[in-house]
Amino acid sequence: MIGWFPVVLMIVLLVWWPTLNLLLAAFSWRVPASVTEHDENEPFSFFIVIPTLNEERVIASTVDHALALGSPETPVRVLVIDDDSDDDTRAILAGITDPRLHVIHREPPRARLGKGDSLNQACGYILSHTELDPARTVVGVLDGDGRGSPDMLGEVTKMLRDETIGAVQCGIRIQNRESVLALLQDLEFGVMMDSVQLLRDLLGSVGLGGNGQFIRLSVLASYSWSDSLVEDYEFALRLHLDGVRVRYTNSARVGQQGLPDVPRLLRQRARWAQGNLQCAHHVPSLVRSRAVSNPALLDFLLALIMPWATVPMSVIFSGLVALSVVTTTAATTGNVLTAAPAIVLASATWLFLLFLPGLVWGLVHRLRLGDEPLRRCLLAGVCYPGFLLCGVLATWRAMFRRVTRRNSWAKTDRVPDRSVVAE
Repeated sequence: MIGWFPVVLMIVLLVWWPTLNLLLAAFSWRVPASVTEHDENEPFSFFIVIPTLNEERVIASTVDHALALGSPETPVRVLVIDDDSDDDTRAILAGITDPRLHVIHREPPRARLGKGDSLNQACGYILSHTELDPARTVVGVLDGDGRGSPDMLGEVTKMLRDETIGAVQCGIRIQNRESVLALLQDLEFGVMMDSVQLLRDLLGSVGLGGNGQFIRLSVLASYSWSDSLVEDYEFALRLHLDGVRVRYTNSARVGQQGLPDVPRLLRQRARWAQGNLQCAHHVPSLVRSRAVSNPALLDFLLALIMPWATVPMSVIFSGLVALSVVTTTAATTGNVLTAAPAIVLASATWLFLLFLPGLVWGLVHRLRLGDEPLRRCLLAGVCYPGFLLCGVLATWRAMFRRVTRRNSWAKTDRVPDRSVVAE
């Protein structure tokens, strides 16, 4: 006979995740609070930094799209920092003659020391331009496959007219979402993480991402990126610790490529999970910080502790499932017909709770974004539990790498470029 404690624990583990997703889905329709109106219309100037390593498939289009974001109100320069590419990236960049393009070629031994080090060198280069007003110069970061929405810089400018805001993160969409796997990634970024960031915008705990982050040059003069595997999120943590406001907007979005196969997805998510494991050392500082509100602190603690908790929780949950199966089998031996209704009800409840979050996010995707047929959104929702399982497996891998002190990662290859811009 199974005891009451395992039963209660299993119910809690089953119910909390769908409940959390339903609560988050409600924030999909939240509109970020607008900044205070300002009479002055003095333009901000933008430096868009594109860290690059072997991006021959996408770099020309990425640079063209980044340069096209400029306007008289938001003049833009693009800085590509090439991290010792050994494909045709350098030759392609040499063939672009726009004077607004700046290129830094990193050479050994400084080359390939991580994205954070590349960004720091790019920031030093921008700060050397003494004619720039640091308070009215904004540094944006796009990945090699990043495609900003047409008025992205204008939307960022609206936020930064509030002088108390030091950084802005834009929303993310997946461009090449023809496959179900890519659509699942768009489900994650386009609606689920969008809802999380909208909630964080309310709590004061917005995280920065590698694609679509914009930071005042005056802020960057006092900070640098670390060698963390999630240097963007770690950077945001330090901003929050010092009371620098970070905002989120989904009125501006960056399109990026989705990963086309599971092995590359697992490698990427393991890197992110390991980076979050690295960031856990900030927990004591977050708890002590007077600049971090209690609601924001709770969100930070959940984000930083969850990767550490995923491995033991997955073991506990698997054990409870096995115990339930064994107990049920033993109890129904020779009496299957009598127990059949209870078995069917329990199975139906399990399946309902298992598939509910994905189906909710599929419906939100269709209602909020409207650019995918309902049948595809629901199909992605049905596949969502498998997508989450990939995240659990990736966290196991991240934990193993963390314990064995393995921090190096191979770059993920791009797929052939498509000229798609985030909407």
